[in-house]
Amino acid sequence: MKITKLLGVAATAALATGALVTGTPAAASSETPLNQEMVPALQRDLGLTAGQALARIQSETAAGKLEQSLASALAGSFGGASYNEATGKLRVGVTDAAKLGQVLASGAEAELVRFSAAQLDSTVDKLNAGERAADGAITGWGVDTKTNRVTVNVLPGKSGVVDSYLEKTKVDKAAVAVVETTSVPTLKYDVRGGDAYYINGSSRCSIGFSVNGGFLTAGHCGPGTVTGYNRVAMGSFARASFPGNDYGHVRVNSNWVPRGVINNGTRVSGSTEAATGASVCKSGSTTGWTCGTVGAKNQTVRYAEGTVYGMTATNVRSQAGDSGGSFIAGNQAQGMLSGGNSSVTYFFPVRPALSATGTSLVLG
Repeated sequence: MKITKLLGVAATAALATGALVTGTPAAASSETPLNQEMVPALQRDLGLTAGQALARIQSETAAGKLEQSLASALAGSFGGASYNEATGKLRVGVTDAAKLGQVLASGAEAELVRFSAAQLDSTVDKLNAGERAADGAITGWGVDTKTNRVTVNVLPGKSGVVDSYLEKTKVDKAAVAVVETTSVPTLKYDVRGGDAYYINGSSRCSIGFSVNGGFLTAGHCGPGTVTGYNRVAMGSFARASFPGNDYGHVRVNSNWVPRGVINNGTRVSGSTEAATGASVCKSGSTTGWTCGTVGAKNQTVRYAEGTVYGMTATNVRSQAGDSGGSFIAGNQAQGMLSGGNSSVTYFFPVRPALSATGTSLVLG
């Protein structure tokens, strides 16, 4: 079991943002998914030129599709994948040395790892099953594809409680890395005033993505009746799942027409999952349009209000009131903002939310 002290910065926030994609830019896409604000935001937050931002988005889109293909082809030997921003390629872990050539032949980078993605996910499942027994000093856990371990975050000087918890849950300690952090995750909602939409006439959250007959948002924002940014009656929560999950489904009335766009004009055309390390942007009613990169996936986050499983960490900037806001990579919906701390923002993936609510994205 590896113990790392990372005071003030959660492990899942240790994401590089300054390196630039090298090599020949990808060929121009036949699509034009980007609005005029996305490229400047990527330039500002990731330190890219306009050309590098466009090339990176195209490269990341291809990497996301390749990851899905290799995960299926490698089956039980698939050890997870991440986007290498320095090379513009997908880095894929495999547990079977005989499969390294198959990965390299696909155009991805290959790395021999100890644990398969299924094993790491199983470790998270065991930790999740015993979550009620976890000490309050443990702030969360989840898969870190880049280190091929499950990272458990704990307050400084409290690593001993992790050892006890690992023994109770009977997980393989070799698959776990313990990281000490002073940051504690909190939900990102504002109980008073603002724009976007209001719940029961008071607290404010942000719309995630339009779906047939309504929209998805964060579950902790509900339940209740909803009014829009202009205080016109909008609808009500058909479902608010929190804790455990953090998704909400709002059905809107005839005063509102769901559109397949984000409020800055970015078009939504699907929900292909971006690779770890890929750039991602969010739109929220407090901090607006901000960008960063996708961090570790399948993260368990223990808020004071309840624990949420299966989330994705990012280093995207957010504040209270951004809850429910849309995370998008290129023009692919990723998830709805849940919460975080000063260095990490988590989103709940859109695909399980769509499945659970029986809805489908409205595409632009």
